[in-house]
Parts: sequence; structure tokens; C-alpha cells
Amino acid sequence: MKYRKRPVVIEAVQLLWTNWSEMCEFAGVGYLADGKPEGCFIASDGHALPKGSDWRWPDEIGMRIPTLEGVMLARQGDWIVKGVHGELYPVKPDIFAETYEAVEGLDG
Repeated sequence: MKYRKRPVVIEAVQLLWTNWSEMCEFAGVGYLADGKPEGCFIASDGHALPKGSDWRWPDEIGMRIPTLEGVMLARQGDWIVKGVHGELYPVKPDIFAETYEAVEGLDG
């Protein structure tokens, strides 16, 4: 037997420096503390810098997102999706584009 996924309207925000505050409010994580964004940052070698490490402007932003499967790393450009029960999860931009389309005229 084959099945089709039911259409569900979700909320999502893309993780970018330009919308950091909007994204933090949406996900409930990553707020600024002492002028430094909380969460994590991606070094040039691709590894997340540990929380509490010496501050420097990162090569790339990232954020630890609490999900149903545990804490996951969302990287710059990833979409943070809020599911139907308020659960969060990061989605890579190419997967997001293949899976979701904008919905006009619906209020959340």
C-alpha cells in the first residue's frame, strides 16, 4: 500500500545574521547576552565552537535547536521549522525548497 503525506501548514524562519532577533524569538533560543549571541558558531574547519569559548566573530553562525530527537545543530542558511505541535527542527535549504511552498493569506 502507498501513502501520501497530508498537507500541513508550518511556520519557518531561515537562520541568517540579518534576521537573528526574529529567528531567536521564533525558536525561543539564541537571545543576545552581553552583546554576544548565545548558541554556537561554526569555525572555518566546520566544527561548532563550544559554548563559553573565547569570543570572536565566527566564520559562520549556527544554533543549537532543541528537537524531539535531542539538540541539533542548525547552520547558517538552514530553515528552522516549527511543527504542528510546536516542535522545532532544522531543515537544509535544498530539502526545504523541495518540501515546502509559501502559503499566502493564512494567519498562523
